Amino acid sequence: MYFFICSLSVVDIINSSSVSPTMILVLLADITAISYRSCITQMTLYNLAFAMEKFTLSLMAYDRLVAISNPLRYHSILTKTRIVLLTVASWVLGFAIIAGLTGIADRLPYCRTTLSFAFCDYGAVVLATCVNPDEYFVISTVLAFFTLFGSFALIFTSYLMIIFTVLKIASTKDRKKMYSTCSNHLIVVASVFVPPFVSIIVTRTGLVLTLTERNVLTIFSSLGPCLVNPFVYCFRTKEIRSQLFRIF
Repeated sequence: MYFFICSLSVVDIINSSSVSPTMILVLLADITAISYRSCITQMTLYNLAFAMEKFTLSLMAYDRLVAISNPLRYHSILTKTRIVLLTVASWVLGFAIIAGLTGIADRLPYCRTTLSFAFCDYGAVVLATCVNPDEYFVISTVLAFFTLFGSFALIFTSYLMIIFTVLKIASTKDRKKMYSTCSNHLIVVASVFVPPFVSIIVTRTGLVLTLTERNVLTIFSSLGPCLVNPFVYCFRTKEIRSQLFRIF
């Protein structure tokens, strides 16, 4: 579990480091210029963090499933080697998906020098090109659907199996312990998946958002999990909390 938390921390660092400096310059210092290569790099890192956050949470859900369903066999099922292999495989998959999007955006001809958003997102970059963006949005939509809903399906299935396992436990004390074990992960899952689902629902219902409202929703969905994760895993995880108190 702690190895997956470390991987999630790396994802949060990439996410916040890729978009925060630009958003601070745009929103506070009114500096709206960015070089092309910096924009492409920012887009790549932001999209990589978007994908890896979902993949890492899926692995953490599987970790919780094994820990609750097979507590005595946990270390034999999720050995250190398997944990490393799962983590490396998720990063390779994330890099492969985002490399495709970056390659597409980098080959397009550009006609406009301004973006509609507070940082370099794939959609904003494609809208600045000279081509019809619809076909390129189809590619990103398919990849985002696979990343978002595929990961959510794995997490949802894992927790369904966890619920069935917990319901078989007779002891109320043990049930509460199981719920407490999963609560940290569920809080993080909610902070990651709720904003994009809200955005999808708003879009599908035909509600038109202003550019400012879209930027606020995008910024919250980007930086919200980065703010929530450290507090959840530092103050709600006993082992990490005790280490922090020992240091400070």
